[in-house]
Amino acid sequence: MSRPGLWFPTVWIYLVPFGLSANFWEKPLFWVGLLFVTFPLNFLVYGLNDYTDGKADSLNPRKGNYLFGAKFSKEELTNVPWHISYIIIPFIAYFSYVGGSNLFIILMFMIVVNIIYNYKPFRIKERPPFEILVQVGYVFIALFSIVLNDLYMLPWQTFLYLTFFAFQAHIAGEIMDIEPDILSEKKTTAVLIGRKKAKFLMLFLLLFEVYILKFWFDDWVLSGFLAAFSIWLILDIFVFFKAKPYTVRQMKIFGIAINISAILSMIWVLYSGNLLQPNF
Repeated sequence: MSRPGLWFPTVWIYLVPFGLSANFWEKPLFWVGLLFVTFPLNFLVYGLNDYTDGKADSLNPRKGNYLFGAKFSKEELTNVPWHISYIIIPFIAYFSYVGGSNLFIILMFMIVVNIIYNYKPFRIKERPPFEILVQVGYVFIALFSIVLNDLYMLPWQTFLYLTFFAFQAHIAGEIMDIEPDILSEKKTTAVLIGRKKAKFLMLFLLLFEVYILKFWFDDWVLSGFLAAFSIWLILDIFVFFKAKPYTVRQMKIFGIAINISAILSMIWVLYSGNLLQPNF
């Protein structure tokens, strides 16, 4: 349910504020925080999502695996909120003890965002385009990392890049879920505007990320990778898939490729430290 194949956004954002010179791997608190942003945090995020979204998931052919999440019946999901509480509360208590009120507020914000995203009367997940904009909540993982590990605050340019990273990752998921979302009458931006326009929106975000990385951070490697991905997406839109849905096999291949790319980019971000200081 916690989708190990989709842990990379939370881990990636957690690692961004670090530089290799800090020898962070020698500090136990770093590893506790890293553990939290893998299973516990993603169990909160995706557990509540599955609990409130059972109908769409039951119709989704890409569900039922470690890449994209579980496929459970309504009865099997009954106690999920309690299970989430058992996992999350000890971490909240510990982090509040070591980090004080600032960490407590950040963690409470993460929980509140997930509640208003999933539950009525808010249920932002079905209020396009706000279901995309609310993904800015992922940026608070970087704040969590900074406060927990007593790091320097990231520049606003980095936070802006991370925001677009979160938007783009969410849109990619919506594009893959258009058919089951339509069948379950779930409203998303991708359902509303269609697959091709959603891909164009994702392309726009990717190109803006390329611009930020190249001209604000002078990062040739990461910007070059995203530029190559943008070229692939252009070919996807105009040549390969156009408005056609992906097969489950293709989506799994994409998922594996994204995880490999995420691991390599994490190593580069830590090694280069480029996102810690913009050009201006």
